Amino acid sequence: MDWDDLRIFLAVAREGSLSGAARTLGVNHSTVFRRIKGFEDQIGVRLFDRMPSGYALTVAGTEMQETAERMEEEVEWLDRRIAGQDLRLSGEIVVTTADTLVDGFLGPHLRGFCDAFPGIKVDLILDAQFYNLSKRQADIAIRPTLSPPETLVGRRLCAVAFACYAAPSYLAAIGPETDLQDHRWIGPDESLAHLAAAQWQRGVAGEGRVQMRCNNLLGLRSAAVAGLGVATLPCFMGDADSGLTRVTAPDPALASALWLLTHQDLRNTARVRAFLDYMAQSLASDIDLMEGDRSG
Repeated sequence: MDWDDLRIFLAVAREGSLSGAARTLGVNHSTVFRRIKGFEDQIGVRLFDRMPSGYALTVAGTEMQETAERMEEEVEWLDRRIAGQDLRLSGEIVVTTADTLVDGFLGPHLRGFCDAFPGIKVDLILDAQFYNLSKRQADIAIRPTLSPPETLVGRRLCAVAFACYAAPSYLAAIGPETDLQDHRWIGPDESLAHLAAAQWQRGVAGEGRVQMRCNNLLGLRSAAVAGLGVATLPCFMGDADSGLTRVTAPDPALASALWLLTHQDLRNTARVRAFLDYMAQSLASDIDLMEGDRSG
């Protein structure tokens, strides 16, 4: 059997449709249809029942999936082990991080790395969720989190402080002595409810004082700059924006942490190690900004 056939089979089995598998694989619908049909013809076994709702595994397909997933784990392990022995300071690394970190913060550090290691090309992926480093969707993650996945290794760089911010025009209109619970608030939606800052804000503002919700911290910041109300933001976003004023001091109970992470099988790959070491040293210059310390 061709491993590529098994890879396509697994995508259809997991997605339950040709279109879903095509999106996952980055190919078109007809390619997936042709490969699945050819695979079934080759082995002489029907792996899927074609249903109005999508593709459902047959009994043989279910057994095939179990075996194919074990093979997938072995292939991924081998891929990481081989990559982990790569001693070249050249090639490509895939880095995943949050859009909030790239906006006005990571750019100079990334440029510094590319200047120092011109042979290493950086493929930057912005996503709110962890990409699967075990499956080599990315090599390195730069993430604010209190609980990084146990399968990853790396280093905690610093705390990520949070405070409340608002536009000077808003504060002038409402009055500087206004109690927190009487402010108009800009709140995170349910997708950000896991943040300690979101939970704290919900306790202070309740539901009645929230004028607008957003699923993205950049959106919350933009609304605050426009004078819509008060938003709870990371200090590296709020303090760096001249259009915002701190309403509260950073609260340690709201803080997250900034991590540099990779898979344990990749930590000795030369280009991955070079990136981790360089970024740890470079980002150290911005620890005061991340931790909301204005005394420096």
